[in-house]
Amino acid sequence: MTSFKQFADACKNIEKITSSLEMTDQVADLLAKVDTDELPVVTHFIMGQIFPSWSSQELGIGESLLYTALSKASGLSVDDIENIIRDTGDIGETAVRALSKLSRNQVTFSSFVEEPTPQITILEVSDRLKRIANVSGKGSQNQKVKNLQYLFNASSPEEARYLSRLAVEELRIGVGEGIVRDAISKAFNVPVEKLERSFMLTNDLGAVAVAAQQGGEEEVSKLDIQVNRPVRMMLAQVTPSIETAFNEMGTAAIEWKFDGARVQIHKDKEEVNIFSRKLENVTNSLPDIVESVKNQLNADTAIIDGEAVAIDEDGRPRAFQDILRRFRRKYDVLSTSKEIPIILNMFDLMYLDGESYIDLPLKYRREILGNIVENTKSIKVDKQILTSDVEEANRVYNNALSAGHEGIMIKNPESPYSPGKRGKNWLKKKPIMETLDLVVIGGEWGYGRRANLIGSYAIACYDRDRGQYLPIGKVATGITDEKLEELTSLFSDLIVSEKGRKIEFKPEIVFEIGFEEIQKSNNYESGYALRFPRLVNVRDDKSPEESDTIERIEDIYLKQRSRNHNNSS
Repeated sequence: MTSFKQFADACKNIEKITSSLEMTDQVADLLAKVDTDELPVVTHFIMGQIFPSWSSQELGIGESLLYTALSKASGLSVDDIENIIRDTGDIGETAVRALSKLSRNQVTFSSFVEEPTPQITILEVSDRLKRIANVSGKGSQNQKVKNLQYLFNASSPEEARYLSRLAVEELRIGVGEGIVRDAISKAFNVPVEKLERSFMLTNDLGAVAVAAQQGGEEEVSKLDIQVNRPVRMMLAQVTPSIETAFNEMGTAAIEWKFDGARVQIHKDKEEVNIFSRKLENVTNSLPDIVESVKNQLNADTAIIDGEAVAIDEDGRPRAFQDILRRFRRKYDVLSTSKEIPIILNMFDLMYLDGESYIDLPLKYRREILGNIVENTKSIKVDKQILTSDVEEANRVYNNALSAGHEGIMIKNPESPYSPGKRGKNWLKKKPIMETLDLVVIGGEWGYGRRANLIGSYAIACYDRDRGQYLPIGKVATGITDEKLEELTSLFSDLIVSEKGRKIEFKPEIVFEIGFEEIQKSNNYESGYALRFPRLVNVRDDKSPEESDTIERIEDIYLKQRSRNHNNSS
């Protein structure tokens, strides 16, 4: 059995390392040592996760609950805990300081009826955290505090550093999906590309690690998509022009790029589940779509990709915020569905009646999709045109814009469905400026009449290997006073720490940012800065992990340099 102390020691060693290769070696050593039943837990814990990415379970430990549990475990007041965190800016260091001041035995016996084991195991930590996630109803907050307090009482101050960070699902040791994938490869001798594919299909590195440990490459290759377990959606790149896209593809499949919200439909006989782009289950908010899928989709089991569009009385797309109102609605759902009707446009098929379709060509997937969906006003298969004629593609593009949508998708008709991948098989053409989707990681309180509002926001791109967000600039332009009030309210529950006017946020909100150009910069950890950044939109439909990566920043920068060189020569 692996103790939580062994896990905490590994985290402490990894946190000191700057080299990705050394980190990978350390994680591989840890994964190779643990038992099979511990392996999925350790795989998720090392990334700061309690549950796999596909799971809808939430830990539900807020700032107040965590401070209360730490207060009870340490004997300090909640005010004392808050003062420490204002000084440290890190819940892990706060836990170390609080519990280091404690006469441990006195608190253990006086404040909790259970006596913790001398050295708590990683499975016991996992079990307690799952109890916290599952408890509900009257007295649930008290039960959550007691379970978390038990864990703190069972831990040394150094163990509590990583336990408290796990409680907020942010381990801060620089280990992300890429490093864990490579560590599984090293620990169990399975090619990285095999692991990457299986991860994209299952959305669960814990399951991938167990398969690699148990049967190597052969067992990993057996992993496949499953109904009611959301799959990461295939993504598109921006193309500078329709002509450029056709030069790369020749013949292309052209579809409208709808002004709506991406959804993934899972049908299992009479059960229908709908997942958002962030892979959140939004089924209960969309009863009209559920009913249409039940009646118009002729399949026992299926997984389908599509776009939900909120429409007005003229059939034109409504504001993006209206579709989000539908997704977020928990009460009076039926009345809201009448107020904001939705059309579901289906455009790809991943799974049908027990068989995965993702490796089949797009043109074949679309043909089968058209055969199993009965088109109605509320649900239909999106129209697609196969052509090698640029002018015809331009006509479709202009028609999409005239109808109020964003532009067109240009797809390789021979391409497979690649979950979670952004490549040249799917291209998008929109008339607006190129933008970046970036995670908000911090901010600053304003001055004067804006002193009670968050006046600017620190934004970051994503480093998938390390699971870190790399700062790339600040944005304050394009935000009205009304919007600042709305954003201040939105971010108030995400504040991790404050030092003077500066604020650190839990990275959950994604901004769509317009910019003039990307520049090299030593001022930010990413190595880049945005020139004239401005807020375009809040991307409520995107998860932080879907934000633009450091690789995309580098790619745009290199293309800029190439264009500037060509223009000057």
